[in-house]
Amino acid sequence: MKYAVIIEQAATGFSAYVPELPGCIATGATKAQVRQRIQEAVEIHLKSMMEDGDPIPKPTTEFEYMDVQLAS
Repeated sequence: MKYAVIIEQAATGFSAYVPELPGCIATGATKAQVRQRIQEAVEIHLKSMMEDGDPIPKPTTEFEYMDVQLAS
């Protein structure tokens, strides 16, 4: 499965979260570090859900970039 991951720059590094998996977050000093950590967090989160008998949510989040023109 492929889940959308949102990576945001923070004051001291980067944070990431997965919209379909509430509470599944990660932080890191670099983008590479936060990518690795969110991968691990997703795996742990899904494993925990399976062990608890919770349904695994299907990836549904879609995203796209939008150009915005500002008047000068």
